Amino acid sequence: MKLRYLLILLIISSCAAKKPHLPPLNTDVYINGIITRIDTLTWVDSLRNRIIPISIYNRENMTNLKYSLHKNIHKKLVILNPGYGGTRTDYSYIAVNLAINGYLVVTIQHDLATDDSLPRTGDIYKLRKPFWDTGVKSILYVTDRLKKEYIGLDYTNIVLIGHSNGGDMAMLIANEYPKFAKVVISLDNRRVPFPRSATPKIFSIRSSDQRADPNVLPSVKEQKKYKMKVVKVNTIHNDMGESGTDAQKKEINDQIIRFLNHS
Repeated sequence: MKLRYLLILLIISSCAAKKPHLPPLNTDVYINGIITRIDTLTWVDSLRNRIIPISIYNRENMTNLKYSLHKNIHKKLVILNPGYGGTRTDYSYIAVNLAINGYLVVTIQHDLATDDSLPRTGDIYKLRKPFWDTGVKSILYVTDRLKKEYIGLDYTNIVLIGHSNGGDMAMLIANEYPKFAKVVISLDNRRVPFPRSATPKIFSIRSSDQRADPNVLPSVKEQKKYKMKVVKVNTIHNDMGESGTDAQKKEINDQIIRFLNHS
């Protein structure tokens, strides 16, 4: 009996150790008296036989814990796309801050353990395009499903945010589906060119250590013509995720909120 009990404990401990970065389902985060509800879910796109892990961040009122999103008319939606290898729980510093500011945020994990590795040599754009296409399909699937399950959201003013490879997916949507999002925010995407268009509104935060490929970034003249905004911060590319300092995260959050408040 004791041996069986020990075996059960070992199995439980082993399973828990495999995913130390994942929070429990339906987590509540309290900041300055504000509750942000975090739901971690796994949806399945049956047409592609592909699982899509997501996290949903939603601000709730402490006096109304049974608050229903279906009654929350016109709340704006943010779709957040991590950099390569990122999970649905990464970039939580951005997601929680946006939720506190009244947005509903959905973080999509695009990279799965069963996927091929992202190509790093050769014709990068051509070789990575299928990966970005997969990400775009996941973004469109998640949005369509949200429309069915979260009927109170404002789907006419979607904000699309992505870092690095996730930013390339966001820019690909901006090029191929210019009416999908009202605002597209890139954190240092390097491969997919910005659309030379005023729609959607484009904002990009650039790192201090990485350069984009030729013709990805708009010129100063193009920025003025299409009313794009490009800023550089004192943060290296890889620290735009969870490894940045509190000051760096605050600067990125402040830049995002400032742009959204004027969009």
